[in-house]
Amino acid sequence: MAQELVRFDSAPVQLGQLQRRLAQERGETLKAASDTIEGYLSRPEGNGPFAAIVYLHGCDGLSEEAPKFIARFMTGLGYVSLAVDSLATRGIKEACTRPIPGLMQARQGDALGALSYLSKLPFVDSQRIAVLGSSQGGMVALQLASTQQVEIFDVPRNLKFRAAVTYYPLCGVASEELIVPTLILIGELDDWTPAKECELWMKRQADRGAPAKLIVYPGAYHAFNVPAFADGREMLGHWLKYDAKAARSAVQEMQSFLTAQFSR
Repeated sequence: MAQELVRFDSAPVQLGQLQRRLAQERGETLKAASDTIEGYLSRPEGNGPFAAIVYLHGCDGLSEEAPKFIARFMTGLGYVSLAVDSLATRGIKEACTRPIPGLMQARQGDALGALSYLSKLPFVDSQRIAVLGSSQGGMVALQLASTQQVEIFDVPRNLKFRAAVTYYPLCGVASEELIVPTLILIGELDDWTPAKECELWMKRQADRGAPAKLIVYPGAYHAFNVPAFADGREMLGHWLKYDAKAARSAVQEMQSFLTAQFSR
């Protein structure tokens, strides 16, 4: 369960046709710019190849304890994990209080860069890599699961996530048709990323594209799976509270979902 600090390139946005044509006329070879991102890699004992999880943090960044928890939890389930640090790598303290132009797209590139990095490791099964995101990270995961998003990045066509798991995202960021199976876990009383929005999105989605499953936990709030909020805490006018029952159920749902997707 030891963690290793690793660095990889965020997937760059594809160059436009005009950029490519002008470069060709000048006899130049252009390469899209990309950021170097840090992440924390952990793996189970053994040679593998193992299924793997790319973890995307929320708007407050990757806390000091988060990589340790993800490593312990995911390796316990038999998965390689890579917890991506999209904010500190860029010198950003948090992205909760103000919009940061281009950040969500950059975070999609980070996730795809992590996917590419993992797919090249000898102990990872490149066909069994899923993305797991919480809050803002869950929104990024939903965008990656959407039909219109991935095509803007310069990545191999055969490189994609097998599945997406999202804890309490804003579902409005997703298209009405998905390209990978997706599980959404959210609290009924979440006043930051309302469950009602996800329920409305599920009605619009109406089983088009890849399957989506929404589970709403009665009486649960935002960050219901974070033990640090056992006593409840207000953050930016929203209530965050741990719910042990909902957290356990969500883990079981996630494990069953990933097992089903990885076995196909």
